[in-house]
Amino acid sequence: MTDQSTWNFGDILEAVDRVNSPDAPALIHADGDSAKVLLWSDLARRSNNLAAALVARGASPDDKIAIYTRNCTEYLQTLVAAFKARLVHVNVNFRYLDDELAYIIENSDARFVVFGSEFDDRVERLAERCPKVRSWIRIAGDADAAPAFSEPFDELAESGDGSPLGLERSGDDLLFIYTGGTTGMPKGVMWRAEDLWGALGHGINSPSNRGKRPSDVNEHAANLSAHLEAGGVAPKQLVACPLMHGTGLLTAITCLSSGGCVVTHAGASFDPVEMFETVDGHEVASVVIVGDAFARPMLKTLNENPGRWSLSSLRVIMSSGVMWSREVKQGLLEHVPNAMLADMFGSSEAVGFGTSITSKQGGNRTARFMIGDLCKVFTEDHREVEPGSGERGFVARTGPIPLGYYKDPEKTARTFPVIDGVRYSIPGDWCTVEADGTLTLLGRGSVCINTAGEKVYPEEVEEALKTHAAVEDALVVGLPDEKWGQAVTAIVEPAAGSEFDEDVLRAHVKTQLAAYKTPKRIVAVDTMFRAPNGKADYKSAAAHAARVLGVD
Repeated sequence: MTDQSTWNFGDILEAVDRVNSPDAPALIHADGDSAKVLLWSDLARRSNNLAAALVARGASPDDKIAIYTRNCTEYLQTLVAAFKARLVHVNVNFRYLDDELAYIIENSDARFVVFGSEFDDRVERLAERCPKVRSWIRIAGDADAAPAFSEPFDELAESGDGSPLGLERSGDDLLFIYTGGTTGMPKGVMWRAEDLWGALGHGINSPSNRGKRPSDVNEHAANLSAHLEAGGVAPKQLVACPLMHGTGLLTAITCLSSGGCVVTHAGASFDPVEMFETVDGHEVASVVIVGDAFARPMLKTLNENPGRWSLSSLRVIMSSGVMWSREVKQGLLEHVPNAMLADMFGSSEAVGFGTSITSKQGGNRTARFMIGDLCKVFTEDHREVEPGSGERGFVARTGPIPLGYYKDPEKTARTFPVIDGVRYSIPGDWCTVEADGTLTLLGRGSVCINTAGEKVYPEEVEEALKTHAAVEDALVVGLPDEKWGQAVTAIVEPAAGSEFDEDVLRAHVKTQLAAYKTPKRIVAVDTMFRAPNGKADYKSAAAHAARVLGVD
């Protein structure tokens, strides 16, 4: 039996299985007027069966399982099965194209891949490039059209008696979150289960734990049992953003670990109308979004449809990863006055840098956060910034943080330095520290572009542009954009004798990279913005593009 003083999500979820009401919903996938509902008894049975099937196919602790699908119940069924079988979750961006997909699967050493049937064609090609994958497990779709080498997800999840595996697990079991790398290719952030549980609050935020940290898994489960017996309810949370991103993934893990219900949507893109219909139809208590990219369309829809939805069940809207402006928050509160808006500052490399809470009673200005207890701000030479000094620095967090990046010790050493004997996570977010200790976030110190929650690194897009015969040189920057947060924008120097055609170049990039990396606009210049040593002058390039395009 696992040492109950350690924390492992497989143990937590098995304990929740034992005490939660079997008829309580665990997963709801809304699709128009219908919904797929998976009860806790279903989730327990199917995840146990899937975990057993993976073990039967040779899965060993620490083997990697990649999940390549849009939001659906199968994503979270696979995640729970991975925890129970001691496998390592690997998130795959469903917007990636062949080369990007092959990189993720190979770099992560994935041995199993669970994929949505809409990606059959890509998987057919990937299988030839990724021979180390033992099993390709296909979600739904027409069985006759399935790749011959794939196995049906439902068959694995329904075959077996649904009993727990009886494995001894460890707090050292891992979860990977792949996030953008400095050269455009993602890096796998390695989280130990025990550290991730701590970073997510040690269970304090679970309603059944009443703001107190449970001492072990048994106490966590006992608190949930007592809470339910007393008539309490478990959280019901709609994850509007992709589960394959850290914000969606970690909030879903927190909700399920509390015995709650995670609600998702069937749409291929975010639809505010669908979201509000789901909130009312399923009495959702909290919604998870990614900043203004989601909040602005939400506000626009509410303004255009006054009184259409009750939203009386909605108590919390949470966001992380992208700027969430104060004026949008205030607009939302006009429609959901009883809600609390929680803007959480964190990243895949560090959860809990700070939080900004806004309600009808007030809130902080845009990008201002209450700093976490385990956080400090350091200059580039690792000197601590004095609050109120106005000096810029990088926000850093100690305590429960990741082990580092998978297969990248050099980047690990840079992002997770030891300062005065203490190990920190410093992902690269610039900020200042006010006299009262609050943080004012300034943005990433690198030239990383954050567009609707997706990280885009310029070099990758620049290289794609430069493979076109009509392009001599290219730089890529992010310009302010109301919808996207930042719009990917390119500046190109046309090759001698060639004709500049913006649409042709955009189409060219789309053949090589995921669509969200394609520049929204491309500006031509006679001479590229580079220093004599050849280094890019991104500041001048961005200023020029902004002037040409009329961007403030």
